[in-house]
Amino acid sequence: MGGGGFSMEPDNPLLDEFVLSLARSPRPSVCFLPTASGDADSYTAQFYRAFAAFDCKPTDLRLFDREVLDLEAFVLAQDVIYAGGGNTASMLAVWRAHGLDRILRRAWEEGIVLCGLSAGMNCWFSESVTDSFGLSRLAPLHDGLGLLSGSCCPHYDGQAERRPTFRGLIAAGELADGVAADDGAGLVFHGETLSEVVTSRPDAAAYRVSRTADEQTTEERIPTRYLGTVEAARTR
Repeated sequence: MGGGGFSMEPDNPLLDEFVLSLARSPRPSVCFLPTASGDADSYTAQFYRAFAAFDCKPTDLRLFDREVLDLEAFVLAQDVIYAGGGNTASMLAVWRAHGLDRILRRAWEEGIVLCGLSAGMNCWFSESVTDSFGLSRLAPLHDGLGLLSGSCCPHYDGQAERRPTFRGLIAAGELADGVAADDGAGLVFHGETLSEVVTSRPDAAAYRVSRTADEQTTEERIPTRYLGTVEAARTR
């Protein structure tokens, strides 16, 4: 998700409901990873309040004050892993320090749904655009988990500098060709294949961005499927 879900759209559950629909269990176990926020208590509480409204079993995994001894058994018992937003670079470093990067790859291989927004989108790709190194400066990040190849950019319409920065980095060869998602847009991958884009907002979009031979970029809008109804959207 480029942005959206319970933390950005508390009155619009469409993306979170969609995530749950992908789970292998009719009453899925959903584990929230608040690492990118430094395991912020308020963020985790927000997750529990939101997911209490769904027919699921919410839990969380904190690493700064870790209580779970067997991370692998805990993670592989989940149906959905939901990574929150925050600092992508710091999150990846903490995951690697605890060996969670390896466990998440196994979870992906076993069919557990992996999702997230912002930093929780960046992490699954090889490369991304991030503000991890300072809120006033966007920069390329090259050491994502690499479950998905290429690069990505969340908040494509949510922050004015995102689009030109992402396109400029690809044009300069500093990032590989990639995909970008507006706030409210979710890229749905089965394995490494992008199968569709779903949205919680009628006008949200996603794009493929590619470098051209003359060191420019092309931007191709990907077809989307709005998860709600036009009538419901008008009331928001």
